[in-house]
Amino acid sequence: MKNNDVDNLFKELDFDIEEPHSGHKERFFKKLENETQGPENKGNVRRLWAPVMGIAASFLLAFFLLGEVIAPTASAKNTDLASISPEMKQTQEFYTGLIQKELNALDAEKSPETEIIINDALKQMEKLEQNYEGLRKDLLDSGKDNRVIHAMIQNFQQRIDLLNNVLTQIENIKTLKNQNHEDNII
Repeated sequence: MKNNDVDNLFKELDFDIEEPHSGHKERFFKKLENETQGPENKGNVRRLWAPVMGIAASFLLAFFLLGEVIAPTASAKNTDLASISPEMKQTQEFYTGLIQKELNALDAEKSPETEIIINDALKQMEKLEQNYEGLRKDLLDSGKDNRVIHAMIQNFQQRIDLLNNVLTQIENIKTLKNQNHEDNII
């Protein structure tokens, strides 16, 4: 742009070039002075609230940070086969019901002769449950991968097979016990 263009531009713009009323400067400085001095109580309240607000902000920050740390584990607790689809929910309910039924039958067969077998089976069940918890975390991390779903179903099947095998062994122990006592004549 040439100087003439800039001059024309400023001529076209309407700048407010009026002077303020007389005493404007003094009134401004008085208001400024009153604001900076202000009542003493106002400054004390402000000084009191500053640390309180800082502490509250710290608590909120800690709460949100802990929420981020705890939230993934909380959502992992809700991630299982039932969260995938209604069919998987039915599958999970079927297997958990069957496992509970087998555990109740196992508990009913508890005796001094079978106690060792039952305790060993319960330890094996705990290991399978821990494995299942790991699979639940994997399901969350993998985005509901079919391989993880299949592994979860296999885990249920392994638990049922374990309980069935233990119940079969208990029946064999009972049969052997009855056969040994049949030969004795009272």
